[in-house]
Amino acid sequence: MTSTDVAIVAFAQAPDVRETHGTTNGVEMLVPIIRQALGNTGLAKQDIGFWCSGSSDYLAGRAFSFIAAVDAVGAFPPINESHVEADAAWALYEAWVKIRTGEVDTALVYGFGKSSAGHLRRVLAMQLDPYTVGPLWPDSVSIAGLQARLGIDAGLWTERDMAEVAARSRGANPHAQVHEQVTADELLARPYLADPLRKHDCAPITDGAAVVVLATADRAKDLCDRPARIVGIQHRVETAHLGARDLTASPSTVAAAKAVGTDGVTLAELHAPFTHQEILLRQALGLGGEVTVNPSGGPLCGNPMFAAGLVRIGAAATRIAPGERAVAHATSGPALQQNLVCVLEGT
Repeated sequence: MTSTDVAIVAFAQAPDVRETHGTTNGVEMLVPIIRQALGNTGLAKQDIGFWCSGSSDYLAGRAFSFIAAVDAVGAFPPINESHVEADAAWALYEAWVKIRTGEVDTALVYGFGKSSAGHLRRVLAMQLDPYTVGPLWPDSVSIAGLQARLGIDAGLWTERDMAEVAARSRGANPHAQVHEQVTADELLARPYLADPLRKHDCAPITDGAAVVVLATADRAKDLCDRPARIVGIQHRVETAHLGARDLTASPSTVAAAKAVGTDGVTLAELHAPFTHQEILLRQALGLGGEVTVNPSGGPLCGNPMFAAGLVRIGAAATRIAPGERAVAHATSGPALQQNLVCVLEGT
């Protein structure tokens, strides 16, 4: 690694659960995992040059909920802090830029979300175009169902293809929120939730949080035995007007992947909250059958809002061996509107 490189030196994640008790500011979930991440590196809070978080006041149902979450860090000593109203994968991008510019040599990124606090399918309608789509209040599952139906009708995937994604994901990680050994045939026999989506085609309601610690190459070698170098990270966005997009493709993912280069990856952690979206993303990223996809179980087995994208990056970083490459993907917005692609290399 060169001195300007940035690496992931620690990752910690709160347990994905259907519902947590307590406040909606994330402090209860964040305190233990911030302590864990710092402990794994030997860093103290005052050693972190930059803190950046990702969350949503809409999800929490209260203004400036992210400020309350800073209680997990502590009021003193003062910190250099920022926040994105988005998945914390975008907070990681901001922290990566901060380190690359030479302003700091370490950063801690965290994301949190308490999806059980409200009706998630309705809350996510707030991210839609406020003039032509939002007033109709289409929920997130119904919009994903429209996307899935378009792909089926175009011959890009089938309900069996979607069930096979769900079966593989559900059996991947015994520690995930959702885990069961099941076949595609058994899943296809289950009832529809929003035709053509069944319950297993959709990510579960999840409360959770995650933390990633970044450092320059010079610091990383002293903080971690096997840091994961960030080879490249880019994000792109598409129009908010659903009728102006081809929902069966993801040109923003294609563009971000082209910018960073995904050749030679052997592992992929994809932020696909719906089974058909994993298929779509694999096509957009050009991933062949030799690439292991979502060994963590992915969002279909635990989807902490505003942390799930960061989890994909952290999960990929902890699973790659020295010399191997992995791609991590995060999404935000309806039907894969915004997409971030991060390529990692084991050292």
